[in-house]
Amino acid sequence: MAISELCKVAFIGAGNMAREHLKAFKDIPGVILSGIYSRTHSKAESLATEFGIDIVCDSIQELYEQTQADLVVVTVTEPAMNMVSRACFEFSWTVLLEKPAGYNVPDAESILNAAKAKERCVFVALNRRFLSSTRTVLADLDQIEGSRFIKVQDQEDPMIAYALTTGEPELMKANWMYVNAIHIIDFLRVFGRGKVTHVEPVIAWNPEKPGVVICRVDFDSGDSGLYEGIWDGPGPWSVSVSLPSKRWEMRPVEQAAFQLRDERRLQSITPHDWDQSFKPGFRLQAEMAVCAALGKPTDLPTLADGFETMLLINQIFKP
Repeated sequence: MAISELCKVAFIGAGNMAREHLKAFKDIPGVILSGIYSRTHSKAESLATEFGIDIVCDSIQELYEQTQADLVVVTVTEPAMNMVSRACFEFSWTVLLEKPAGYNVPDAESILNAAKAKERCVFVALNRRFLSSTRTVLADLDQIEGSRFIKVQDQEDPMIAYALTTGEPELMKANWMYVNAIHIIDFLRVFGRGKVTHVEPVIAWNPEKPGVVICRVDFDSGDSGLYEGIWDGPGPWSVSVSLPSKRWEMRPVEQAAFQLRDERRLQSITPHDWDQSFKPGFRLQAEMAVCAALGKPTDLPTLADGFETMLLINQIFKP
């Protein structure tokens, strides 16, 4: 998609995720990396030097006033997201929040209500919706009639929270299904059409002894899905979508292959170059975010859309 207008993009946070977003946005013609703010000023200065950003700020207010950015990309930790996002909602830029937008349902609902109160345009960076594998499968499924059966396989180790989280690891461990499993559970809503009508545990979540979690998910379109989570054990991240005439498989999710009826072999699809050169999904996601900021058509997931996935996670992981 060609973008003819200039778009000023500001960034909050200066960790690894911020660097990946910066790489993607820098590649888009017409995008100006206008400014950056992080509570660790030295990290912000380092990224500013690396990506040629002229303005390094000491507050979110200063970031807005100095840059007059069209879009701000927020890449802070989950416990900090509520406070930082609310500060962003004080200004009229379009906002892209890294996932999850809240570390659990009450936190996410608080952020959503704050955005609604300020009537802000806010989106969530569910980047796996923008994998070339995901887009290929969706485009093909749109041409095939019939109900879909979606199977999502998840593997999670909440102890990783201690290694990955710089603050409040106990909070992250307790909410790891929102913090990390959202990446894979969101595929149920990506491929399942319509509203979720029923969520039924087959093997229920046991927070005292995390293990196997299996849950059936039904949609008002007639599509159905199955979540299979392996906690504290080995397993893949994979997605499959089955119809009578064709089956798609994504394992790993960055790669897609299909199997036709009466055949046993999988035929692989070559991923887009963007998913080789950038963090998968980030380049197209960045382009969609720019379109949103410029008022152009986009299918970037809104904050409300992301909240629906948070609600689904909550239903799956009811003890």
